[in-house]
Amino acid sequence: MLSKRIAIDLGTANSLVWLAGKGMIVNEPTVVAVRIDDGQVIEVGNAAKDMLGKTPGNIRASRPMREGG
Repeated sequence: MLSKRIAIDLGTANSLVWLAGKGMIVNEPTVVAVRIDDGQVIEVGNAAKDMLGKTPGNIRASRPMREGG
């Protein structure tokens, strides 16, 4: 059985993913854009951050983590 060592930090500002042997593989803002009518995730990270305050009425871009949780 193969196993990989991975560390994930879901922070309020940035989400980080570290993989053994490769180092940091993800360092993106903790932001998500969701379509309101069906809950489908449209964008995450930098792409979602670019949408903050600029979405049409049927999409909400937000930082789901606040004050550490």
